Amino acid sequence: MSTSADSNPLIEARSLTKAFGDIQALQGLSLELHEHQIYGLVGPDGAGKTTAIRILAGLMKPDRGAALMLGRPMRGDRGQRRALGYMPQAYSLYGDLSVDENLSFFSRLFGLKRTVFLERRERLLDITRLDRFTARRASALSGGMYKKLALACALLHRPDVLLLDEPTNGVDPVSRRELWALLHEFAASGMAILISTPYMDEAERCSCVGLIAQGQLLSEGEPRTLISQFCHDTIVIHGIDRDDAELILAELPGILASSPAGEELRLVVEREALPEITRRFAAAGGRCQPARPTFEDLFLAQVSEGRCS
Repeated sequence: MSTSADSNPLIEARSLTKAFGDIQALQGLSLELHEHQIYGLVGPDGAGKTTAIRILAGLMKPDRGAALMLGRPMRGDRGQRRALGYMPQAYSLYGDLSVDENLSFFSRLFGLKRTVFLERRERLLDITRLDRFTARRASALSGGMYKKLALACALLHRPDVLLLDEPTNGVDPVSRRELWALLHEFAASGMAILISTPYMDEAERCSCVGLIAQGQLLSEGEPRTLISQFCHDTIVIHGIDRDDAELILAELPGILASSPAGEELRLVVEREALPEITRRFAAAGGRCQPARPTFEDLFLAQVSEGRCS
């Protein structure tokens, strides 16, 4: 599926800056979102993801910079509201209302005609697999089912742009996979989707990724391209005691990131330092194997290199 990179962006952030007291939430964040695109804003808690999405949704004003939708500054006018779907990170549905009652409430909020609502309700219940739970209260749904209901409510008015703030946080693996399948279906129909997530493994599910930390965009691009351009090496160390490994790590330059995985140790290292690192671990009885870099490796290396200040 190709994205319309040459078309005008449906939503755009231009050098967004936002502070809360002494905390700098965003530091010049810029991004564009096009039709048919799933843009993943990927980073840890506190990186500025929620602040960026709230500004793009028109719920918060930046200190500097601008948020644009359909080529116009985001003011939350009727045209922009109708083109935008927003699913916040916090629970936003009415827990005492059933699945059906929540959908009905949001249809009235969007001003949908009853015939239009009934047609879309049937479709959304079917694709989210909630058709057997229409009488269940929202507060009694599992985490994954709740997120799918919130997504259905955000989609009732068929927006051009969908903003999702950590929709898979706290969701079981099966529901996570089903949510992503839905997002790819919506993007294929032309929708532009911006999704924030703290899960690095979800980056590869996006058509474009922006890695964010401390309110700054560290890198941006197609997932495959970002990984192929990674200029460091990733290795896995086997067969060495953890304490011995830590002593070696403390003595060696060129190590950008280390993370234990069971009895193994995963390292991201500068390419020119790899021979010496391999020799030192081998001399201590360790076995070094090359590994395919992941987005977590990419992110940790960029933070270590000081790309965010």
